Amino acid sequence: MSKQILTIVANPSISTTLGVPVGFWAAELIHPYDAFTKAGCHVVIASPKGGKVEFDSFSDPRDASGYSQDDTLSLEYINQPEFMQLLENTPAIADLNIENFDAIVVCGGQSPMFTFRQNKALAQLFVDFYQTGKPTAALCHGTCLLLETKLPTGEYLIEGKTLTGFANSEEDYADRVVGQQVMPFRIETEAKKLGANFVTKEAFSPHAVSDRNLITGQQQNSGSATAKLVLSALGVTL
Repeated sequence: MSKQILTIVANPSISTTLGVPVGFWAAELIHPYDAFTKAGCHVVIASPKGGKVEFDSFSDPRDASGYSQDDTLSLEYINQPEFMQLLENTPAIADLNIENFDAIVVCGGQSPMFTFRQNKALAQLFVDFYQTGKPTAALCHGTCLLLETKLPTGEYLIEGKTLTGFANSEEDYADRVVGQQVMPFRIETEAKKLGANFVTKEAFSPHAVSDRNLITGQQQNSGSATAKLVLSALGVTL
């Protein structure tokens, strides 16, 4: 039987710092999705609330900004009606049984920074899955969820663990481009406060790390690297 992988993307929201609509980052779903499906895995795309999910505009290769115009893989999937239909009515996490999945990947984007830390159900699902010993991954701003995840002992899941996520150097870049603070907090700063060994590479270079069954990717260019670690942990060859 093929491996069953659960990917979780954020529901649409509004940035409290910029006042604009935000969603999940296209590449952070599509690049892992591509790697998983080509490796013969079955992928379910879910969201905390369920329903329609939307790309961050800057992550859409078709966006007038041109920010992600070189993301040809995402554009390929965006032009596939059967894939885009999967984003029209995602299942809610409350309706899923984690026992049915072999791995979980929480994707990033801007919306997670405004919606994930308040979502106790999502944090509990992540911890419950982590405790199964199966590959449990988070990518880019999706790693903000780890700032809320506690083990039954009361310890933070990330205390003493090596992980990565959207780096302060990358937040600095985003703030300079926009001309103001884009995010309400910084994952790297907060994770280190909780005792995590937060490691990064050069801004926007592909980077993913694993610590036991916890797998994390640095930013939007790390989706494939994150997927490779998940597949390796599952014993699936590319």
